[in-house]
Amino acid sequence: MSVHQSSHIKRITTHILQEMKHRGEKISMLTAYDYSMAGIVDAAGIDMILVGDSASNVMAGHETTLPITLDQMIYHATSVVRAVKRALVVVDIPFGSYQGNSSEALRSAIRIMKESGGHAIKVEGGAEIKESVVRILSAGVPVMGHLGLTPQSIYKFGTYTVRAREEDEANKLVEDAKILEECGCFALVLEKIPAKLAKKVAETIRIPVIGIGAGADVDGQVLVLHDMLGITQEFQPRFLRQYADLRGTMLNAVGNYIKDVKSGDFPNEKESY
Repeated sequence: MSVHQSSHIKRITTHILQEMKHRGEKISMLTAYDYSMAGIVDAAGIDMILVGDSASNVMAGHETTLPITLDQMIYHATSVVRAVKRALVVVDIPFGSYQGNSSEALRSAIRIMKESGGHAIKVEGGAEIKESVVRILSAGVPVMGHLGLTPQSIYKFGTYTVRAREEDEANKLVEDAKILEECGCFALVLEKIPAKLAKKVAETIRIPVIGIGAGADVDGQVLVLHDMLGITQEFQPRFLRQYADLRGTMLNAVGNYIKDVKSGDFPNEKESY
């Protein structure tokens, strides 16, 4: 959806996303973690913004997504929501805030919605978290699922390699997708799975399927903003397309600033009072 077309829509909703899938219109999604970047992404016309627990890596420098807390996710989500006028804002419930029991999951989801103003939450897992998903949905909170490579379970899998290559795991993934749809999830993320499997899921379930490393035959795509802008360059998986080299641009700008300060060229007379 172009910026011009999107100007006619005040706010993307889960209903609009469903309509987009029905008519074959691809859904665009990116992460954002702060006010300034979220405002730019939203103004460009993105359909969905994910306040991902990838903030643990991108913003805090942790090796995994596990350390980020619910309070920290709410802080990032609040900053994003303040900037967004159009996109649907989805917020990850972090590790340890919903897996324990459905009551804890509901409390975490309600805190995110009430304190951040986010529009939906996202959880990782299938049948094993069904009770929590149902409990959250019963409170009227929209839920997005996440299957395939689930970073919160990295120590269980022990690797970030492609998931569901084997028949048993692939069959379970399809069944988990059906379960999440039946529970009432409005959409599903599939991460780093074979493209043929992702296509099968997208054709099997009625809700939008958003891919990251899941091929082109799904209903939309999501990337981490800092990766696609070339700010973080040490992470370059096959599925990542870099649309800019902002790290290079920023290094050059900061280098020029340092040079001008050291030489006395900045500030000049016009830049002084």
